Amino acid sequence: MYKLHVIPALKDNYIWLLENNDKQIVIIDPGEASPVISYLKKHHLCPLAILLTHHHIDHTGGVSELKASYPDIEVYGPSEINLQINYLDKLAKISISDFRFDIISVPGHTLGHLAYYCQPYLFCGDSLFSAGCGRIFASNYKLMLSSLNKLKQLPDDTLVCAGHEYTLANLDFAKMMVPDDQAILEYDKFIRKKNITLPSILTQEKQINLFLRCEEKFLQNKFICNNELELFVFFRSQKDIF
Repeated sequence: MYKLHVIPALKDNYIWLLENNDKQIVIIDPGEASPVISYLKKHHLCPLAILLTHHHIDHTGGVSELKASYPDIEVYGPSEINLQINYLDKLAKISISDFRFDIISVPGHTLGHLAYYCQPYLFCGDSLFSAGCGRIFASNYKLMLSSLNKLKQLPDDTLVCAGHEYTLANLDFAKMMVPDDQAILEYDKFIRKKNITLPSILTQEKQINLFLRCEEKFLQNKFICNNELELFVFFRSQKDIF
């Protein structure tokens, strides 16, 4: 029913477009406007709305220029964003034309971070990455772990559309931590053949993403952690200095 487009932007950002059968699109996290405008014109696409996951400029920087180019476009996101947009913090769902998105609160990277799920696509900004997760600027590891566990409950065929191309660096970290993990080694070998590694599949992430595996007793014992949260804090603190 929907067609997914990805536009590389800035240093390593991804801007996502979701298209319906009428060539209408929703734009997710336009960190800059010019590549989006060029893409829309080239493919004769009509933008209906922008969805923003959080307030960081590399996810919101293109909004003003896109609004200037397409005055009728609606912009939605969390109230932590200091722009004139429609706030979604208190809503569970949003409909835009025939698009239906579940709105998922995923605080951790920022306190107001939202994710959007339009089956099978998950637009998760900087909360969940392939083989990794976002830095915790909100200083609350428990919140971030809870958010990741919430995303982990989505269907196995969920396509993870994250905000950055960090996969290879995340896999390098995972291989350092668990060098004998066959699932991680095999996925690393497979994914290095690709220039764009996203979207990834949630069922795969649950095998190769250490931040989604903190409940595993084997890993807790290996790193001398008493519980899931302790292991998550350990992994995230090690990744921060990796």
